[in-house]
Amino acid sequence: MKALAETVFIGEIVLQSKIAELAAKRLSAIKDNFDQIEVWSSIQSILVAAGNVSKILWPQKEHEARGERLRELLKVDDNNILSDRKFRNHFEHYDERIEDWFKKQSSAVYSDLAVDPFKSIWGNVPTNQHRAYDPLAQTLTFRGESFDLAAVLKELKEIRIKCSGFVLT
Repeated sequence: MKALAETVFIGEIVLQSKIAELAAKRLSAIKDNFDQIEVWSSIQSILVAAGNVSKILWPQKEHEARGERLRELLKVDDNNILSDRKFRNHFEHYDERIEDWFKKQSSAVYSDLAVDPFKSIWGNVPTNQHRAYDPLAQTLTFRGESFDLAAVLKELKEIRIKCSGFVLT
């Protein structure tokens, strides 16, 4: 890969990490003036930005060499939390998740977009709780699977710091 291309990719990583950081600031400021749309807009922005960094550093097979080279340059471990795009995919392909759920479930309970650190009064049925965010723990949950948003944000920041030797951050 040419040096200019490396610089462009690293610049994009910096941009995406800054987008996630701004979304995280909006998310943490919401506790003063709660707005459910802003909560989920911020979460989605973080997931998309993290997913974009992931795609740059862990691309599909045909661009595998690029990802390896950039991870080597930035000293990013192959098993980094950002390498797994499963959670981002839950949100990006939510239409498919809805359709599959209704095909497979007999429950009339459908809970979505919860912003609450407390367990439901209906009991904790993970498959009925679709998207939930715990602002105290900074944990995102999708049907019983949890995702540490704070850890993702921390990793994006650490990678951005590693980019400072190559581009302006």
